This record gives sequence, C-alpha cells and structure tokens, in this order.
Amino acid sequence: MGLSFHYNGRIADTKLLPKLIEDLEDIAELHKWKYNVFARNFPVVEAQSDAQRHNVYGMCFTPPGCETVFVSFLNNGRMSSPILLDFWGEAKKEPEKDYLYMLSVKTQYAGAEIHKLLIGIFHFLDKKYLTDFELYDEGDYWETGDDKLLLKNFNQNAFLINSFKSALQSLPIQEDEKPEDYIFRIIKEMKDKQFPDKLDDDKPSDE
Repeated sequence: MGLSFHYNGRIADTKLLPKLIEDLEDIAELHKWKYNVFARNFPVVEAQSDAQRHNVYGMCFTPPGCETVFVSFLNNGRMSSPILLDFWGEAKKEPEKDYLYMLSVKTQYAGAEIHKLLIGIFHFLDKKYLTDFELYDEGDYWETGDDKLLLKNFNQNAFLINSFKSALQSLPIQEDEKPEDYIFRIIKEMKDKQFPDKLDDDKPSDE
C-alpha cells in the first residue's frame, strides 16, 4: 500500500552503460543519496559464461524515505534488479518469466518532490539511454506533469493508509473470522466513513 510507480524497458546500446552510470552518480552525489554500482560494462558477448548470465549491470540509488531505485540490466539488456533475479531468474513459465523485468518504486513516504524528481530522471533516461521504455505512475505525473494532481494523489493515498491503520486498530479480527473476510470488512468500514452520503442513497425507499 502506498503510491508507487512501475517501469520496464531496455538499454538502447550496451556501450552507453558507463555514461549512464556517470550521469546517475552525478545526480546521486548532488542530492547526497546513497548509491551502489553493480558493474560499469556489459561483458563481451563472445566471452560470456553461464555464471555471467546471472550478473546485473548498472546501479541503484536510494533517495530519503524512498524505496531503492534500480537502473540496472541483465546481459540481454533488459531492466531488472538483483532482487528480481533472485526471485524469478530461474522461472520457466509465464507469467513468472515476465516478473523478472517488472520494477517498482514506492515513493509514498518520500513525498511528492522526490517523486517528481524521480519521474524527471526517468524522462531524461528514456530520451538519452533507454528504448522500449514504459512507466506507469500511480501519481499520474509521468503522463501529465501536473503538480496539483500529483499532490492530490499523494494526499488521497495518505488518507487511505491512515484510514486502514485506524481500522486495524479499532476493528480487531474476530474469532474464527477468515483473513480475507476481515480485510473486506475493514475496506467496507473505510468506504462507509469516506462516503457517508452514499449509505443513505443505497437504503431502500419507504415509498
């Protein structure tokens, strides 16, 4: 739970990786973000071994309050991360094989300004270094560049998170209640509080 963005793509040319890393290092150092470089160059294709197929190339960085952002690739040039590689690297069937390339970053607790900056970074990377790149932004900023809409989405997500935490505290699970029934009951309670007028509309008429 919490506002996030999701992305996938590939590097346009493996020879661009060292410069891509240099640009991201400059950004991370400017903002004093922690970062880690996995490998600055892709291996020569002719020299690849099975072991090298399990390496990750590129880097990651972590803005304050934010999940780690991976701008990293497998030897086929597609974006992935060490975490995804551990979980899905040996997957043989669909859709598990696709999970290897589905990256996400939760920015809810980092705030709207960090979210905006990260979206700007990915616009830059998309134009200069990436191809077949797709990004789905739960804040709607990637598509619109609308600050007010982004802030509205952040506030709405914060309200839902706080409401869910409050519901967990005020509505403990009942004896013999299934977990999924408990979650449905909490969600209904949250909706009832958020849209009280709708309850009256849903009541049957006396006429």
